[in-house]
Amino acid sequence: MPAITLLHNPRCSKSREALALLEARGVEVAVRRYLDEPLNEAELRALIGRLEGGIAGLARRKEAEWKALDADANDPEQVIRAILDHPRIMERPIADDGSRAVIGRPPEAILTLLA
Repeated sequence: MPAITLLHNPRCSKSREALALLEARGVEVAVRRYLDEPLNEAELRALIGRLEGGIAGLARRKEAEWKALDADANDPEQVIRAILDHPRIMERPIADDGSRAVIGRPPEAILTLLA
């Protein structure tokens, strides 16, 4: 089974739950604290290409930074620019096996990568 990269914020309970779910199943997890090590534009575009469910779910639209931007969550370029400028608005956690990526809302959603 390939390693899964978890875009993780340790202060987020859903992110901690997702990590615990993967570890409990013995999955090799590479944790990337995306707030400490933000994705660059190429990485973000590649992630979006693998992301199940579309780009609209990638932005945390309730965050003040997102609201201040008055951006369109369905416009990939606006979402990309917003996340590059404000990494905190990227939804979390995201599990990525290199072929597919899943937003862990709810955390159990990441288990689809194990099927």
